[in-house]
Amino acid sequence: MSEQSIRPTPPASEIGAAALRTIPSIHELVESLADDGWTRRVPRAVIVEVTRDVVARFRDSLSASSSSLDARIIAARLVHEVSCALEREERLPLRRTINATGILLHTGLGRAPLGEAAVDALADAAGGYAPVELELESGQRGRRRHVVERLLQRLTGCEAAAVVNNNAGALLLTLATLAKGRNVIVSRGELIEIGGSFRLPEVIEAGGALLREVGTTNKTRPTDYERAIDDTAAAILKAHTSNYRIEGFTASVEIEELVALGHSRGVAVIHDIGSGVLTPEHAALLPAAEPDARTSIAAGADVVLFSGDKLLGGPQCGIIIGRKHIIDRIDGNPLMRALRVDKLTLAALGATLQIHQDFERARREIPVLRMLGVSIEHLRSRAGVLVEQLSAIDGIADVQVEPSQAFLGGGSVPAQAIESIALRIRAEECSAGQLATLLRTGEISVVARVQSDSLLCDLRSMFDDDDGRFIEAVRGALGG
Repeated sequence: MSEQSIRPTPPASEIGAAALRTIPSIHELVESLADDGWTRRVPRAVIVEVTRDVVARFRDSLSASSSSLDARIIAARLVHEVSCALEREERLPLRRTINATGILLHTGLGRAPLGEAAVDALADAAGGYAPVELELESGQRGRRRHVVERLLQRLTGCEAAAVVNNNAGALLLTLATLAKGRNVIVSRGELIEIGGSFRLPEVIEAGGALLREVGTTNKTRPTDYERAIDDTAAAILKAHTSNYRIEGFTASVEIEELVALGHSRGVAVIHDIGSGVLTPEHAALLPAAEPDARTSIAAGADVVLFSGDKLLGGPQCGIIIGRKHIIDRIDGNPLMRALRVDKLTLAALGATLQIHQDFERARREIPVLRMLGVSIEHLRSRAGVLVEQLSAIDGIADVQVEPSQAFLGGGSVPAQAIESIALRIRAEECSAGQLATLLRTGEISVVARVQSDSLLCDLRSMFDDDDGRFIEAVRGALGG
């Protein structure tokens, strides 16, 4: 019995004593499970807890009409439900999932998948010790930032770099270091809200800085910034509107103009580029324009901030690059210890940055870049093979191949669709929503889109080597 089928609990007076007597004791159920071998696989305390939860839900579903239930049927039913619950308990809390949504940087699914080299580096560091804060040549205490700093210098042209847990943390730390108690000048059109309802004004406030809005929602000019610079101003912040677009009658100020203005007035210029595009070459792969770190550094920005787990294709982190004397101050802020990353993040990030040193290698080995470059012909060919295999599964009513639109997601290039191919699947005995639930919660988890009366599985966000597991997942969901 699924949780969705549980009825509201009736008053206790309506539940007959006979119905309650149909429920076996916890001890009896646990012993039945022991006979099935569960006590050799799962701690007995966990079995008891899960059994109590299942029985409690069953009690809540009883009504006066339940008095005629057969005790043997109820016992078998409860043992089955507890077994299913224990199977779920055995699964890893966080396990690999097939992304069939068509959203390449799906925040709910962990954004960018790592390349093979990064996975290997992460596993190597995880299984032993790693010199996170030890300079091997000198044997002296080192700085965490030095693990990947040289790679970021080479890739972006920056003087120095530091890494924290995410890009919101990078902005928080930068503002707390450079602008605590002073004004940060931001265009009204760039007061973004990022995922999870985190709003830029609130991040600025949390960093101890004061927000000074300039311009209007759709138009901000150089003179708006210039008039806002006074003795209270510490920085100009340009925030990339990575998760929305303002179109039509608009005006904004480019980073080059802001740098010239800021430097002429002794005000630091911070550029939050968000999505993590490293170079103009990488930006050229995207379906729409995105700022890149190298261009922003070349323009003279004092600090550039971006995410590691978006278009960079690395682990979750926030990367801070810029002028050495500023990065030194940021790295020395006491908040750095609260926001710093561990050896696993540094290992995966370092391997990802090494790949980016060779542009063609990055296109092949960084999964999100590889997905972007897959041809429609290749997707259509995969779809043809999958249709044949899916059509042979009992319980499948119909499978069709159709054009689709994929998206980068993760706050990157929000309005620009990417041409794709999808499978439209209908089952014989369950709705599209039910099939979607069965796939999400199955032994092999698949997340797809429900559209009308069908399940839509976009191939651009699915790895080629997941096709076999996908077929197995559908077969398992339909009881095949």
